[in-house]
Amino acid sequence: MHIHTIYEDEDLIVVNKPAGLLVIPDRFNNDLPSLNKLLEAKLKQRVWVVHRLDRDTSGVLCFAKNETAHKYLSELFQQHKVTKLYAALVQGLVTPESGRIETPIAEHPVVKGKMVVAKKGKPSVTDYRVVEQWPLFALLQFQIHTGRTHQIRVHMQSIGHPVVCDELYGDGKPFFLSSIKKKYRLSEKEETERPLLQRLALHAYRLSFPKADGKEIVAEAPLPKDIAACVNQLNKWCTQAS
Repeated sequence: MHIHTIYEDEDLIVVNKPAGLLVIPDRFNNDLPSLNKLLEAKLKQRVWVVHRLDRDTSGVLCFAKNETAHKYLSELFQQHKVTKLYAALVQGLVTPESGRIETPIAEHPVVKGKMVVAKKGKPSVTDYRVVEQWPLFALLQFQIHTGRTHQIRVHMQSIGHPVVCDELYGDGKPFFLSSIKKKYRLSEKEETERPLLQRLALHAYRLSFPKADGKEIVAEAPLPKDIAACVNQLNKWCTQAS
C-alpha cells in the first residue's frame, strides 16, 4: 500500500492516511495492516504515534521519529497548541452556518466503542463552518480544540446532522448519485448502481504546529477523490439552498 508523505525531516514525518487503514494494530485482530507498521517498514526505523484518526477517516497524520520529538509533540497536542482542521459531508440543512459545540462527551454506558454527549463527560469543543450547502447535504469545515474519541461525529449527531456514511452515529447508508439526480438511470452495462461514497465522509485536511526550533509546520491534504466526487455531483445536480 502506497503511503503519501506530505512532510518529513529528522524528527517527524507527516503523511496522508488513506481511509480504511488502522493507525496502530487492532488488539483484537493483529492480522490487519496498520499505518505505523507500514511506515516503520518504509523508513526502516521505529516511529512513535503522536495522535490518531479513526480507521475510516482519511487525512493528515503526524508521527515522531525519535523519543525527544515524541515527547515534544505529545505535549503540544495535550496543551492544544496544534491547529487541526477537518472537512466532512453531513446530512441536512445546517443552521446557523457557523458555530461552536461545547457538549461534554463520555463513553456510551452500554455500547463498547461508542461515545455519547453527557453532562458528566469530558469537556469537548468543536467549531464548525458551512463551506457549501445543498438542500439535503452540507460540506463543513471543523476545528477541534479537544481530542475526544469520535468528537466531530458525536457532536454532529447531537445537533441532528450526522456525517454521511457514518454507521455508528448516522444511518450508515452509502452516497448514491440517484439520491440527488432526479432522472438517474443505470447504464446498460450496470446491473446495480455503484455508490460514489461508502465510507465515513470525514477528512483531516490541515495540521499546523511549531517545531521546538520555532519552525512552523503546515501540512495539508486535499479532499480525497471519493468525497470530492460527491461534492462535484452535488454542485452539478443540486440547487444551492438560500
